[in-house]
Amino acid sequence: MTTKQITVKLILAGLLTVLSGCATTSGERDPRDPWEGYNRAMYRFNDGLDRSIIKPIAKGYQAVTPEPVDRGVTNFFSNLADINSAANNVLQFKLARASSDVWRVIINSTIGVFGLVDVASKLHLEKYGEDFGQTFGYWGIGPGPYFVWPFLGPSNVRDSVGMIGDWYLDPVNYVEPDGWKYGLHALHFVDKRADLLSASNVLEEAALDPYAFVRDAYLQKREDQVRDGVSDDTATGEAGTDEIPEKW
Repeated sequence: MTTKQITVKLILAGLLTVLSGCATTSGERDPRDPWEGYNRAMYRFNDGLDRSIIKPIAKGYQAVTPEPVDRGVTNFFSNLADINSAANNVLQFKLARASSDVWRVIINSTIGVFGLVDVASKLHLEKYGEDFGQTFGYWGIGPGPYFVWPFLGPSNVRDSVGMIGDWYLDPVNYVEPDGWKYGLHALHFVDKRADLLSASNVLEEAALDPYAFVRDAYLQKREDQVRDGVSDDTATGEAGTDEIPEKW
């Protein structure tokens, strides 16, 4: 993707954001979600697309892919994500964590055969999963309003801007020719969706308002990640929740 294409997309996203500000739902409004009308509409669009196309593809992928291969694909993309995490840990001056990320990439890319085997975790090198949205939050930038992207799902203004940095640090975006690059992106997307099949089934069965459930879970998860699992209560010496699952 060229700089010009990225600029055009950002302009269109900005216009969409401005226009969607008028779309709100009636009744009491969550202050974190001033664009709830637009967000719910986009959530319904994404949910319909998921039910009709994406979820069946993910189920098919899961059905035909042997478990060791599926795990290897997940590990491969997880290893690439550690590069982004290392850079963001450096930007947050968390050098010990950055060192762990770097060693994870080195070990998994060599002994782990291009990341297909997660040897680093067996050696107790912790995975941190930092990104630019978390880095912005670490330096005091607030999340801004909640925002649902087409296809990409839940986000907020801060994380949406952070996606630009994440894009540039994703090694897949430098793969040539383009056919391989887009194929890897598609494989990553389907693999992630297949890994979340059980979670989406629980959501469909348990949540009275799936939109609100996903919104609240996303915002809680991102706040927790920015704080590295340390709540306000924990910071003041009181008991608090240290962390929530990586995949809600």
